[in-house]
Amino acid sequence: MTSVAVVGGGLAGLTVAEALLAGNGPGLDLAVFERQARAGGLVRSERTDGFLYEHGPAGFLDHAPATLALVERLGLTGRLLPSRDLARRRYVFRAGKLRALPSSPASLLSSGVLPAAGLLRLMAEPLVRTSPAGEDETIHAFARRRFGRHAAEVLADVVASGIFGGDARALSMRSCFPDVAAMEREHGSVMRGMAARRRAAGPSGSRGPARLTSFPDGLGELVAALADRLGARLRLATAVERIERADGRFVLALDGGGSAMADAVVVTCDLPAARRMLAADRDLTALLAAVPWAPMVTVALGYPASSLERPLDGFGLLAPRQAGLRVLGALWESSIFDHRAPPGHVLVRAMLGGATDPDAGSLDDGALVDLVRADLRTAMGLAAPPVLARVVRIRPGLPQFVVGHAARLEAIDRALAARPGLHLGGHGLRGVGVNALIEDASHLAARLAGAAATPLPA
Repeated sequence: MTSVAVVGGGLAGLTVAEALLAGNGPGLDLAVFERQARAGGLVRSERTDGFLYEHGPAGFLDHAPATLALVERLGLTGRLLPSRDLARRRYVFRAGKLRALPSSPASLLSSGVLPAAGLLRLMAEPLVRTSPAGEDETIHAFARRRFGRHAAEVLADVVASGIFGGDARALSMRSCFPDVAAMEREHGSVMRGMAARRRAAGPSGSRGPARLTSFPDGLGELVAALADRLGARLRLATAVERIERADGRFVLALDGGGSAMADAVVVTCDLPAARRMLAADRDLTALLAAVPWAPMVTVALGYPASSLERPLDGFGLLAPRQAGLRVLGALWESSIFDHRAPPGHVLVRAMLGGATDPDAGSLDDGALVDLVRADLRTAMGLAAPPVLARVVRIRPGLPQFVVGHAARLEAIDRALAARPGLHLGGHGLRGVGVNALIEDASHLAARLAGAAATPLPA
């Protein structure tokens, strides 16, 4: 490996580049090309009128070794900001009321999240037969088979939309929640699998539930530290229009007529953009086109705390489709982390769109704000006008790991193996969220450097 070009300056691309530098030293011929004038992609923290809101993810769970190792290498360990204790409480809007998601089987009985029939069926999960080996089910089908109809329509629905912006009736259980699917395979029951893992951890072997974590100035601190580490190797406002191979090397055609050459290329931007750059390779781009994407919108609203009818005593709310709201959910940002709103104010960030409502982003900003306000009035009794309103459109959005994604991923990996020097990363393939991006990018950098001990996980 003599020279490497990383295409995409989002979190995945920055992490790949930093890991390559950490493993190969400053003498590595490395360049990172980012179309936008700023690095970070979906990870962006913005401060306005004393409010600090994220454009994308709110934080990361603090149990991922690759993420914590990256934070330590960047000298940010002392800047870690854990979420507040009350953020462990989460709500579901069901049957016209906010209902706290249960934290234990005992609290489930009185939560009102599921009707009595649904509770009885859920508790019978250990008696359910396992599915045929190798079957790739949707999240909804898995939840209905193991936990019953009510759990599938409420809990599976909000999990799929809240994490992936997706449709539980289309997303693959195996690809989206491999650990949960493995519990059934290994123990014959999800509940028995969870109990076995608790026993294996022992009384002192577990550090407790993972906690959402960020930084005082938001996740943008992580991006800024990565950009600083890369220095002049990070080329902002430099779009790669086309990637082709010539004489054993890769030629990157740049917007404006320039070009760059590299022995290896890592493409970490979204897959629709990757398809455009690799358009000459029709077989590979046909495989990439098989991964659907769903556009998302977030709306950040700031309010005087005095306008609240109820305390924001939790992480936020999720809304199953049957609840009658258009928002997928809302994060109570100022209750999750300290200093996200000025004194005497609160910050709420709602999510819309996704696979079940792809046209939400076509509404203008005013219509989106009005829509969110109406839904928050219904769910939270929040009727006051906001003092801050910011709309963020996320395009092409979030990748949808629909049934068959594992097989598609294997086909993409086989295609890449036949194209030495070309690598794909980012959140269109192996996971969404900060931890998944960083772990995959770390594996990718190790493989690129020839130091990976095992293949990338599928």
